[in-house]
Amino acid sequence: MRRYLYLAISVVLFSQQLLAQGVSRIKDVTTYRNIQQVSLVGYGLVVGLNGTGDRAIGHRGTVFTVQSIANMLEEFGLTVDSQHLRTRNAAAVMVTAMTPPFGKPGARFDVNVSSLGDATSLENGVLLMAPLRSAEGEYYGLAQGPVSVGGFNVTTLGGERLRQNYALVGRVPEGATLERAIAEIGLQPDRPVELLLKEPNYTTASRIAEAVNAFVPSVQPLAQAVDPSIVQISYPPGLSLPYELVQFVASIETLQVVKDIEARVVINERTGTVVAGGNVTIGAVLVSHGSLQIHTTTAPYVAQPSAFSTGQTVTIPITRTTVSEQPGEASVLSAATVSELSAALNDMGFKPRDVIAVFQAIKEAGALNAKLIIM
Repeated sequence: MRRYLYLAISVVLFSQQLLAQGVSRIKDVTTYRNIQQVSLVGYGLVVGLNGTGDRAIGHRGTVFTVQSIANMLEEFGLTVDSQHLRTRNAAAVMVTAMTPPFGKPGARFDVNVSSLGDATSLENGVLLMAPLRSAEGEYYGLAQGPVSVGGFNVTTLGGERLRQNYALVGRVPEGATLERAIAEIGLQPDRPVELLLKEPNYTTASRIAEAVNAFVPSVQPLAQAVDPSIVQISYPPGLSLPYELVQFVASIETLQVVKDIEARVVINERTGTVVAGGNVTIGAVLVSHGSLQIHTTTAPYVAQPSAFSTGQTVTIPITRTTVSEQPGEASVLSAATVSELSAALNDMGFKPRDVIAVFQAIKEAGALNAKLIIM
């Protein structure tokens, strides 16, 4: 019993060590090149809105929405003049989606719904049956179902407007049904499996090939890295049945590899967010920081005329400007990591906006050993 306990502890410690090193499964960092996905688009109507749909023609609204409603009613045997339609409970939308990987007829997938007219909200709406077609105009499936927007847009009687998230774009979970098979190249014994790296990298591709070759020893290596984005894997001799090919590919998917991560620093100037990878290092650099503040205020000054004079009392604005500058602080950083740099900048009193400026300056100075990405 103690022996199995030691074994379990060893497995847990080894798993924690792999996670600390950034080890990933092959299936998490790659996809199959043979997978074909088709972009789909469609036009439809969302109904059931609480007066937040497209406006009618007489109110300078969207003409195509009224025409779509009239055409739909005509399909049900009701002939209605589009000029007499005054509904605000419907909205014209564009439906977009991507066919699921290895999709077969009957498979369900999500679709996105976006307002096309002048509706104010798609909240609580239901998408009516909308055909989905490819860029070539080929029919692939139908979309229909309740729209989830995850927000609201409400205007009160007093004109106050309350809004959370964005209510003109929604999603229909599993609202589409695939009705046409997608042409895909299945597993064939004489055709190698091609793994496509999600983030092309020579080092990662080479490590994947080494892991596969170590898993299946052979006179001729089964896996080879063709380029930074493709790894070709041949089947071992003797495998020909479909279930044997599937089992071999499934065993390859679970192999562990150390993904090579590019050193990056991502900066979002709109929100003041800085995200840096753990492998980012800083060369020797001098950082000096000072704060200059200019405060301008305007106060009214009332000027009164002398007693018994014919002058008038006037108000004159007087502007006062105050300039304050804090003494700059300097710090020398040598071969620092991101955590050490963050601690040093915090000690110097840097704010998020200042940190962004420092990272940009360090990059220009050539001391940032990483790729700087500004969003």
